[in-house]
Amino acid sequence: MAIRTRFSVSSVVAAGILAGCGGSDAPPEDLNVKPSYLGTVQKATYDGVSNDLLTAGLGKTGIQGAAPTYVDPANPTIPELRRNAIHANYRALIDPSVNGGYGTLYGPNVDNAGNATLGEGKIAGDEYIAYADDGTGQINVTLMVQIPAAFDKANPCIVTATSSGSRGVYGAIGTAGDWGLKQKCAVAYSDKGSGMGFHNLQSDRVNLINGERASAAAAGKMSHFTANLTAAELSAFNAATPNRFAIKQAHSQQNSEKDWGKFTLQAVEFAFFALNDKFGDLARNGSSRLNTIKPSNTLVIASSASNGGGAAVLAAEQDTGGLIDGVAVSEPVTEVALNPALTIRRGTTPVSRAGLGLYDTITIGNLYQPCAALSSSLTASPLLTLVNVTLATNRCTALKAKGLLTATTLATQADESLQKLREAGYESESDLLQASHFGTYQILAPFYANMYGKFSVKDNLCGYSFAPVTATGALTTLTAVQEAQLFATANGTPSGGLGLVNNNAVGGPVGDSFSVSPSTNLADYNIDGAICLRNLATGTDITTGAPLTGTALANSQRVRAGMAEVRRNGNLRAKPAIIVHGRSDALIPVNHNSRAYFAANKAAEGAASKLSYIEITNANHFDAFLGFPGYDTRLIPIHRYHIQAMNMMYAHLKSGAALPPSQVVRTLPRGGTPGAAPAITTANVPPIQLLPVAADQITFANNTVTIPN
Repeated sequence: MAIRTRFSVSSVVAAGILAGCGGSDAPPEDLNVKPSYLGTVQKATYDGVSNDLLTAGLGKTGIQGAAPTYVDPANPTIPELRRNAIHANYRALIDPSVNGGYGTLYGPNVDNAGNATLGEGKIAGDEYIAYADDGTGQINVTLMVQIPAAFDKANPCIVTATSSGSRGVYGAIGTAGDWGLKQKCAVAYSDKGSGMGFHNLQSDRVNLINGERASAAAAGKMSHFTANLTAAELSAFNAATPNRFAIKQAHSQQNSEKDWGKFTLQAVEFAFFALNDKFGDLARNGSSRLNTIKPSNTLVIASSASNGGGAAVLAAEQDTGGLIDGVAVSEPVTEVALNPALTIRRGTTPVSRAGLGLYDTITIGNLYQPCAALSSSLTASPLLTLVNVTLATNRCTALKAKGLLTATTLATQADESLQKLREAGYESESDLLQASHFGTYQILAPFYANMYGKFSVKDNLCGYSFAPVTATGALTTLTAVQEAQLFATANGTPSGGLGLVNNNAVGGPVGDSFSVSPSTNLADYNIDGAICLRNLATGTDITTGAPLTGTALANSQRVRAGMAEVRRNGNLRAKPAIIVHGRSDALIPVNHNSRAYFAANKAAEGAASKLSYIEITNANHFDAFLGFPGYDTRLIPIHRYHIQAMNMMYAHLKSGAALPPSQVVRTLPRGGTPGAAPAITTANVPPIQLLPVAADQITFANNTVTIPN
């Protein structure tokens, strides 16, 4: 059961002014006042039986099962959208298979100590949600606070759960959200300025904060995202490129990544407001609340995974107000410009490259992954069938024709492409994952180019746009059911029925993977688009080495300026921190992220650094992939170590327990038959050690990070 209320802060402020006038001898009271950037706050209370904070009433069993159905699929209710969004987002970050550890090592029924004692794992409590904005309705970052009914006012704690990837506000509910609620902490969520902002430009319909669809005119400033187009521009765009969508992270023209830390800190401030709205002592006027729960008496851990983990790290760097006590994150995007004086070694060998930004690695991967997937050394790649052999062969041919490969046979071209990825800083452990990651890189490269360069949807940067695409590549429209359910089915990128379109294809716009490139006249996964995107990062024409000129140069300057805006400085302000990252990560490579950040932090903070870096063997970025054949036999869930890092950080902050030294944790794959790997046990996932042996210790000395083989 959910009971919803709305309230305004005006009465609270007015009451506070009156309370301050209560008498000349009465000291002013520290009243709980809503932050100025917060709009209307909605609050719902969940009973923990019919509905709850963690599983939306589905429980452990329902989360593991198929997505729930709707009474009227074309007109889902707000509770139905929330329920299905939680179902989709919880499963997106973990492996929901029993043999993979769901229900035994993690899941709603497993407590933070690893005991499967919580039944269906439903958690009663209150949920507050609001936009953070500047009054224009152009920012509208979704913030949410969940307060479990078991929250202990005498022992307050807050955990941040900024969304991973580009997901909506429930994007980290299965990772940091799950841990925080079980720890009886309030959980501060943020979609960090991406989220479920889907503007159907043809019908001019948008999302509201709760997932409902409405016309842009009716939504007004309550729209999650409306593209910044005049009526004339919208009409012209639709006439030239019908049935397209603008998506918030790509087309808001804000480069939200530079503010991921700010939005995470705002979520913490919202959490303090919500907690004091519920638990604050009464003011003298008998109606207002005081700031009883405050940073000075509350434990705050910044956490999450992937982009959300990167947001937590950035928040700690930007935390001038002392809101955050510690950091515990998994596979974060860290975007640090590594000082050339710093070296990273694996064993005794310097790594090939380190410290590249996310856009650099995305565009390099997007260029070479299809051809590399054909290497004879990668025939055992899981999900290899996701790469079309004909299109990949044509990509190899195109790369050679463009001077981006030198090899002359298909076999050697594929091997050379794989070597290009290794030279770019990808570890060999990620080789077998490149094929299954290409589709992600293919979408993210134009997505992030638009974000970093702050381009409008009307710019069609590098000839890309987003629209519904059929299984044969033809452009189409979303059904009423698909569009109504975007809040629950999409992940913030072109998804939920949307796909990537090559506007410049021979014969006209078509799904990117089905397009024929004008320069090669080949169906080669759009080599022209991939080169254009890579050129934006380098400022040169990568096929000739010549500097870009004209519009191409201007576009590149905009993208590179955006890339510079998101660089971290490595200074965590002496906050204790634990980063866990999988060595096999093929999306957020360790050399460019956690290893590089560890080096930068040690150089920036010196002896004051309290960062522990834990590198996990046989762990990749997407635990959800462990349910697929070949992933199940080779890889273990990194989520297991995110939980341990959270436990260790909480114990450190609460009782002074020692933080673990930086180390490599050597896991044991389950093996067996792909698709039928045996059940995981604790032997497969040994714990992080407080006293790791010397051969497993990660060290920093003489400006060099040494990672054991």
